[in-house]
Amino acid sequence: MIIVAPSILSADFAKLGAEVEDISRSGADWVHFDVMDGIFVPNISIGVPVLASLRRATDMFIDVHLMIDRPLRYVRQFCDAGADLVNFHVEADSVENISSAIEQAKHLGKMTGVTLKPKTPASAAEPFLDKVDLVLVMTVEPGFGGQSFMAEQLPKIRTLREMARSSCHIEVDGGVDERTAPLCIEAGADVLVAGSAVFRRADRAAAIRAIRGK
Repeated sequence: MIIVAPSILSADFAKLGAEVEDISRSGADWVHFDVMDGIFVPNISIGVPVLASLRRATDMFIDVHLMIDRPLRYVRQFCDAGADLVNFHVEADSVENISSAIEQAKHLGKMTGVTLKPKTPASAAEPFLDKVDLVLVMTVEPGFGGQSFMAEQLPKIRTLREMARSSCHIEVDGGVDERTAPLCIEAGADVLVAGSAVFRRADRAAAIRAIRGK
């Protein structure tokens, strides 16, 4: 099954609860929640208070993508605020500390993932593959929405699909739309993050169906 996870980075934050309700009615499976700290990536987005508010507004599965430095410091806060899955960048800290962050989130009953920037090789995920539920491949440079899809990341998706156990999701984030989604699916991805390709379309249900390929 292909999971479509619209990124609220492209939503209207003045009516975020209504925006998430709308994508839920339109057939989205997950909500992708991008957290940026202005240190690990050159942008600042949203954090724990917004997550807690969104959790009260929806029962959708919330996939929290932590684009933050040394995420171990904030694992409990994001878990307690309502994340269903917490995703850590492998570049954000040492292997030992990222492993500790994963274990803490799992202990708190959450699913976990690791993320790779475009320049990070697939091999960087190997120390975590027996621990996580998902590996996210960035097909843009993290930090800003609306960038173009980097097709040169498709071999990495294929490699990770071969490396990971069958139950591990392979997620793609960056420039995903009805044109690039089939390329990701063919390479082995089963979770597709889309921002502007969903939230900036008049018919969001049709956009989600097109990304899913149905």
